[in-house]
Amino acid sequence: MKGFFIKKAFFDGWDNLIPMVLFNLLFVLILVLSFSVLSLMESMTVLAYVLLVLLLFIQSLITGGVAGATLSWSNYQRDTFQAFKEGLGRNIRHSILYFFVQLFLFLLIFLVIPFYFSVDNPVSLVITVVLFWLTVIFLLAFPFYFPLMCRLPGDRPLKTLKKCFIIVADNPLFAIFFGIYNIFCIAISVFTMGLVPGLTGMQLAAQDAIKLLMFKYDYLEKHPEDRKNINWDDLLYEEREKVGPRSLKNMIFPWKD
Repeated sequence: MKGFFIKKAFFDGWDNLIPMVLFNLLFVLILVLSFSVLSLMESMTVLAYVLLVLLLFIQSLITGGVAGATLSWSNYQRDTFQAFKEGLGRNIRHSILYFFVQLFLFLLIFLVIPFYFSVDNPVSLVITVVLFWLTVIFLLAFPFYFPLMCRLPGDRPLKTLKKCFIIVADNPLFAIFFGIYNIFCIAISVFTMGLVPGLTGMQLAAQDAIKLLMFKYDYLEKHPEDRKNINWDDLLYEEREKVGPRSLKNMIFPWKD
């Protein structure tokens, strides 16, 4: 399953490379603006913090729209900008919770954990360790937030967030694998200045991951006794057919046989 996931994520990204780069340009712009705002910290601290929070909120809204587009790509559809537009409005409640969780994580990583780590006593050390592992669990679970929202649109934002942790608890090895995959994607994104795969490509990979895991849960709903004997080859047969065999020539010249 992991091997096919990597293949699908790569080719889904390749097939939608241009719109993926365009969406990533929006995220890069927000990042550049954020670094520019940081230069105001010494002279206008309060204003700088307000602007940073505002940029984070805008980024969260855009991510909700991008979730609509990446869902379309994961389903082999190409209605990119219409899906993005619909996602902006449809996903607004989830985007707001996404913003607050991101804000919580930033405060945890850059303010709270460093503060307790700097206090030299056993209690602070214990708190630091607990907060560190809490952050790690959040970082493993949070990438599944928008994909789960897309696949289970009837859930409220908090219920979607709760299911992120259920996914991690039920698939710990895959969650760790996906976390390592995201670290690898971040490394490539730094090299490509955030354009490929960037946040959009990572969102697409999360869409693919949840889509494949949903096959497992659909199967277990009908065969709960087979939890330890899941035949991924059978479950992923149609997806393998849709992705199909690929060659370098086919990647560069898809209109040629």
